[in-house]
Amino acid sequence: MLASLILVAAVANLNLAVANVALPDIGKAFDATQTSLNLIAVGYSLGLAASVLYLGAIGDRYGRKSMLLLGMALSVPASLVAGLAPNEGILFLARVIGGVSAGLAYPTTLALITALWSGAGRTRAIALWSSIGGGLTALGPLVAGSLLEGFFWGSVFLVTIPLALVALGLTIVFVPSHVNESTDPVDHLGGIVSVVLVGSLVVGINFAPVDGMTTVAVSALAIAAASGVGFVIRQLRARNPLFDLRIARRRTFWVAAVAGIIVFGTLMGTMYISQQYLQNVLGYSTLAAGSAALPAALVMVLVAPQSAKLVESHGARFTLLLGYVAIVLGLVVALMMWDADAHYWVVALGFMFLGAGVGLAGTPASHSLTGSVPVSRAGMASGTADLQRDLGGAIVQSILGALLTAGYSASFAATIAANPQASSVSEPTQAALEKSFAGAANIAERYPQYAQQIIAAARAAFLDGDTRAYAAAIAIVLIGAALVFFAFPKRDAERVLLASYAAEDAREA
Repeated sequence: MLASLILVAAVANLNLAVANVALPDIGKAFDATQTSLNLIAVGYSLGLAASVLYLGAIGDRYGRKSMLLLGMALSVPASLVAGLAPNEGILFLARVIGGVSAGLAYPTTLALITALWSGAGRTRAIALWSSIGGGLTALGPLVAGSLLEGFFWGSVFLVTIPLALVALGLTIVFVPSHVNESTDPVDHLGGIVSVVLVGSLVVGINFAPVDGMTTVAVSALAIAAASGVGFVIRQLRARNPLFDLRIARRRTFWVAAVAGIIVFGTLMGTMYISQQYLQNVLGYSTLAAGSAALPAALVMVLVAPQSAKLVESHGARFTLLLGYVAIVLGLVVALMMWDADAHYWVVALGFMFLGAGVGLAGTPASHSLTGSVPVSRAGMASGTADLQRDLGGAIVQSILGALLTAGYSASFAATIAANPQASSVSEPTQAALEKSFAGAANIAERYPQYAQQIIAAARAAFLDGDTRAYAAAIAIVLIGAALVFFAFPKRDAERVLLASYAAEDAREA
């Protein structure tokens, strides 16, 4: 049963990760801007993050197994359309729909683990779920890179279709239909508002740095702010709230939720930038770039079982902070040592620290969430746990992508301005050079006599952009570490709090 649930989660994790390696090829195929590539990369997270709370609540009420089956069934056509997309708009739309299919299935996996296991057994099950899921996220680039060596870019989206069909069959056979589900009605209005809130927030962040899109960005962020206020008001007034703010106020819940957003968001944002760095700057093939992330996956899978033991022996706070230390070390390596001449051992070192950090921090973040709620509201906890990954991934990846875009464009514009022949560069050519590395590569192919200078300038501009992104990521992680240090209870206090929450929920039940 656990293997079936992990396989369902694997489909979501692989779909989430495979796009990054293909981004340079997608950029060349569609002559895409860096903003379009950001949206394609974040589209899956957008669909998943926007829908996960609402669909988790529906699963709690109407049947978690049905949600698993619907999610796996929808992922097949979504992957097919993505793999055969004729343009970047259709590809982005297919990625969003694929994210919604994961929103149907992915939160249900953790909700069922919460309902079927308890105590140390639940901690171990969550550690396996978290480590294998995180490992597959890191392994996704290898799968994608292998495919891109012999097939076109769309193959990275088609590869999960057989896996989804197998997961569909195993779910039918092994997963029970109903386990400790709620009989309370679903807050559909709150669910719709939550979709608008997350969707508009991610879109606004992505368009904020784009020239000429200020109105769109400001409008989207204004909608997000209004939706956020409306969502809180609705949840305070609803008889059966989608997101119970009384539970969300518990320290072991909200601090763990924010901590998880930062942990998983940093992983996804770093993977997004690093795959482009490996191919664009170091000149790795797609297979080599995908293989480069293997140390992260390996260390993540090895460390996560130890994380479960640390949670039991030292508490979630200690384990989270240990994970944060490892993540910061990985980001410092990326910031200081991932340059135009970096050797692979430097790249591997950064990935190993990141993998260790996520492997350590992922289990306590999810464990604290599920331990803070009654089993009948497992969908809220699992939805929040998934929101950690996907909202964190969407927001942090969008922020890092926006900083990468802004840094790249500013650096290339400065390079052109400093060139004695700047006046001979036409406006369309300059716009193509500044929009993305793929745009610069296309210009280099059209003007082979200047190809070497163009690619060198593009690599330097990319490094300027990713330096800004990694510096921001370090700042985000340090803020998260400070929050955990000062706000999360130590082991004994945590156990007392969790016991009091369980007693309170039992009295209310």
